[in-house]
Amino acid sequence: MTPAVALHGLRKRFGAITAVDGVDLDVPSGEFFTMLGPSGSGKTTVLRLIAGFEQPTDGTIALDGRDVGRLPPFDRDVNTVFQDYALFPHMSVRQNVEYGLRVKRVPRAERRARAAEALKTVRLDDFGERRPSQLSGGQRQRVALARALVNRPKVLLLDEPLGALDLKLRLAMQTELKQIQRDVGITFVFVTHDQDEALTMSDRVAVFNSGRLEQVGTPVEVYERPATPFVAGFVGTSNLLAGRGAETVIGRDGTYSIRPEKIRIDGDLSRAAPAGEVAATGTVTATVYAGATMRYEVTLDAGGQLSVVRQNNEPVDFPDGRVRLTWRHEHNVQIPEKGQP
Repeated sequence: MTPAVALHGLRKRFGAITAVDGVDLDVPSGEFFTMLGPSGSGKTTVLRLIAGFEQPTDGTIALDGRDVGRLPPFDRDVNTVFQDYALFPHMSVRQNVEYGLRVKRVPRAERRARAAEALKTVRLDDFGERRPSQLSGGQRQRVALARALVNRPKVLLLDEPLGALDLKLRLAMQTELKQIQRDVGITFVFVTHDQDEALTMSDRVAVFNSGRLEQVGTPVEVYERPATPFVAGFVGTSNLLAGRGAETVIGRDGTYSIRPEKIRIDGDLSRAAPAGEVAATGTVTATVYAGATMRYEVTLDAGGQLSVVRQNNEPVDFPDGRVRLTWRHEHNVQIPEKGQP
């Protein structure tokens, strides 16, 4: 099947700076695909290249099999939702949603019908005559989404659209946005630096770093089996155990990722590790209270340091700071060395 978005050998240079450095990526039709990375990693530049706001230095961009790399934005079957929503304050919600259709000279009756359908999709069918200033942040975000959906694009590009919302509303909108995507069946290409957003909403995630792709996979694959030290450290919180610590505790050389929530902590140093598990002793050097969880920083006797996260459901005290850590062998995820598959 022809992918909705296909990028091959994509590069973008701004003078001496290479913002995107040889990206190859296929996004199937109907997928909720997220480009995740820190500021300056190249993810937003890739989105702007797909949208046509920037022209590639090298490589190709195809939408539904059509090469669009040199076409202007209005000649591509995509729409973009921005973080600031860019709504017209002097227009009603309905007029904002209709605006793109009016520019295309779509007849009034059809404009009204399609705008009403789009507002119903984002659950704002009773808000058509209000002004943007009369809406909450989440409602304005949904109006911007309706304005993009009303044009029935093949691909919807979303540039950190939840970034301006407070935490509680952002969490609610994550669920809502994913449900809307399922309802309309359009390919969503979503840009964010928020790991929780990427893991919660996506069918697949592409992790960017310094203009390159570090890993592409499902949220489970990227979180549970990071392909590089950067992915292990950026997507969620991870421990990296290497050198003498890895050889002593795990019994093999290499670099290993162990997620903090996979590790159990107790004060009984005398017990051996159960079958199928590894154990390490160490000293707690910091304890962090985080409401629902407690985080312990532990310096291992064998060398290295591990973070441990446990549910804050009962008081635990380690008077002398000495602890034993245990975790299952399968939670040792070996990170490939550069050049290895």
